[in-house]
Amino acid sequence: MRKIGIFLFLLLLPYSVFAEDFLPNAESGLLMEFSTGKVVFEKEKDKEVSVASMTKMVAQIIILEEIRSKKIKWDDIVTVSQNASSMGGSQIYLETGEKMSVEDLMKGISVASGNDATVAMAEYISGTEEKFVERMNQKVKKLGLKHTHFQNCTGLDEENHYSSSYDMAVIARELLMKYPEILRFSSIYEDYLRKDTERKFWLVNTNKLVSQYEGADGLKTGHTDDAGYCLAATVQRGNLRLIAITLGEKNSKVRNQETMSLLDYGFQSIKMKTLKKKGSIVKNVSFSKTDPKRIFYILKDDLNVIESPNKKNMYTYNVKLRKLSFPIKKGDVLGIIQAKNGNKVISSASLISSEDVRKLSFLELFFDSIKGVLFGSF
Repeated sequence: MRKIGIFLFLLLLPYSVFAEDFLPNAESGLLMEFSTGKVVFEKEKDKEVSVASMTKMVAQIIILEEIRSKKIKWDDIVTVSQNASSMGGSQIYLETGEKMSVEDLMKGISVASGNDATVAMAEYISGTEEKFVERMNQKVKKLGLKHTHFQNCTGLDEENHYSSSYDMAVIARELLMKYPEILRFSSIYEDYLRKDTERKFWLVNTNKLVSQYEGADGLKTGHTDDAGYCLAATVQRGNLRLIAITLGEKNSKVRNQETMSLLDYGFQSIKMKTLKKKGSIVKNVSFSKTDPKRIFYILKDDLNVIESPNKKNMYTYNVKLRKLSFPIKKGDVLGIIQAKNGNKVISSASLISSEDVRKLSFLELFFDSIKGVLFGSF
């Protein structure tokens, strides 16, 4: 009877008591739910360690930022420097003077983790790798990350080049949230570069979860002597996307197995619930001196919460609106809505304008008043 009681007691303990069993061989790790940024599991999340080629996620953010702002284009042709072609480690074997498109270089970075491709893009965007790395460090500082600093854009071992599992998860989430097109590259399992040449090069994704784990579509692997074997994995199943970070494993097989176990735990222990859908009208306010005369505050994205499958929750909502300044453009952020469980805010989403809104001119207001008198609006 006593043994049964102990067994039942253990079953009732929060699963996180045994959380480190998921990554027993990792130096650190973290599991995050994508849409809310909620940390589901952590192990030494702020420990500063080498992260190898996972560094390249910040390089990818900057490349995609340049594409989005139209400073560079996918079909731009990059001429490879001697410096870029001399990079060791993972590479796509670029030659000095070789010309390759931005799109193919991005494929080489995302699928094969090419150090040469990363340096070629860094030089194309910033002139030198050093200037590009300065921009990478500015980017992580802007994200509020306190345990990350880069010395190069590739992740090759170098003193004072480090990050943490939490910072890597935030970087992965930023990449996925702002630039979901990264999945077009990171989900490729195999492809070719230089297809119609004598130097045709077969690309095979260094992230084997893409072919081995249901719903896996990214994101970045890493390996050096200092870092061990690292992985930033992301998986989408239904409306739930998870980001798993595993750092400092002893080999790729253990890294992959432990990461998959951690992801299994995530999908078994939490579920996504959509409280309000994207585009839903949360509030509307009338104005007498605008066109149109009613502003509709709608959800920019789904308002989601993370729940345990068997736990019942009661939610309340808190709406915070910004002071309006006209004109308002469709899509302008006008406030936020918060979902609360008791006194704790557990999720929030932006409220945006459903359409353009402008102030009426003096003449328009005058004619409105005339119409009001004529048609009995007053």
